[in-house]
Amino acid sequence: MKIAFVLNGEPTQLEIEPRETLAEVLRARCRLTGVKLSCEAQVCGACTVLVDGLPVSACTYLAYEARDRRVLTIEGLADESGRLHPLQQAFMDNFAFQCGFCTPGMILAAKALLDERPQPTQEEIIAYMDGNLCRCTGYLAIVKSIQQVAASGKKNGPAK
Repeated sequence: MKIAFVLNGEPTQLEIEPRETLAEVLRARCRLTGVKLSCEAQVCGACTVLVDGLPVSACTYLAYEARDRRVLTIEGLADESGRLHPLQQAFMDNFAFQCGFCTPGMILAAKALLDERPQPTQEEIIAYMDGNLCRCTGYLAIVKSIQQVAASGKKNGPAK
């Protein structure tokens, strides 16, 4: 089946199999490897992408469901000049990653949170990020990074 959607700000058309997940299509067909596959059961958050601004688990979200929608991956956050999104920069500034496997999903979930609630409390951040697991770091630096961006008022940054 043929689908059309906007991927990181660019109109995209692909021929897909109806059974393919969005994660499979993004990684294999679009070569966007920031989308990670881990649990493949919607429990770890490594595959999180934004569809029409909302976080989805791309490992179980069928690709055909993205037709006529806007999909944003971690590769779409930096601007054309390579300037990082404020959340990407905050994660670097606060050492909120180690191996980096969970980082793309964490950043996209955090973006969705800040788009919905520009000034979340620490408790709201913790509750919202509950579906994103990290096996390497403590979560304090991740929460601190989100709080830093919320306090700066630069939550939207250059995302496409």
